[in-house]
Amino acid sequence: MGKVIAIANQKGGVGKTTTAINLAASLAVLEKKVLVIDADPQANTTSGLNFSPEDDQKRTLYEVMIGKIDVRDALIQTEIANLHMIPSHINLVGAEIEMLDFQDRESVLRNALAPIRDEYDFIIIDCSPSLGLITVNTLTAADSVMIPVQPEFFALEGLGKLLQTIRIVQGSTNPSLDIEGFVVTMFDGRTRVHTQVVGELREHFKDMVFRTIIQRNIRLSEAPSHGKPIILYDVMSNGSANYLNLARELLERNKTENRS
Repeated sequence: MGKVIAIANQKGGVGKTTTAINLAASLAVLEKKVLVIDADPQANTTSGLNFSPEDDQKRTLYEVMIGKIDVRDALIQTEIANLHMIPSHINLVGAEIEMLDFQDRESVLRNALAPIRDEYDFIIIDCSPSLGLITVNTLTAADSVMIPVQPEFFALEGLGKLLQTIRIVQGSTNPSLDIEGFVVTMFDGRTRVHTQVVGELREHFKDMVFRTIIQRNIRLSEAPSHGKPIILYDVMSNGSANYLNLARELLERNKTENRS
């Protein structure tokens, strides 16, 4: 059965969507079958993989969540052979209201994904920054949560609310939900505060912090405007190397977990 990983952080601008796109693409290049789901109404993962939700407004996560279409009807093949996507649309904002009267409304996404989980090695979900019903659905559907963290002190302060939400989900709809780990993004080694914050993260969360650090990289920030993951936009860039290393580290961690 494929592993479902939610990429979550309620603070915007920490590299959440960048991580979802490029981790998924890197895993696919490493010959894993991957599905990336855009669960953010802003649809940045969708456009970052060269698809406009306006091209086909009838086959997005919104229609899946409200039961209009089967999950298979929303699957899109990306430019990378092993990588499929379920796009988002601004309509997803309305799904939270439409789902209020649904029975078992926190588990809609988990139930929708059940028929296709075995077809993928990894399902990566880009969560919305809000901690509403759609995000609760992604956490209920997920096996684990990967948390991108920008090495700024305010970013550390904001982790408490997310961790509290994860604990609530663990205590109600998904007791087996784990924290996959914290990923440091937008790191600049020339900045003393970045180094200091990373040290504090590692001191507090130990091995839960990935060894791989995503460095601040111009090519990485340019790639979404071209609708490409960094590995297709500039395979020789530091950003491409960083995300390939993150994918390899994730695979190694999961191999170790499966052995234990």
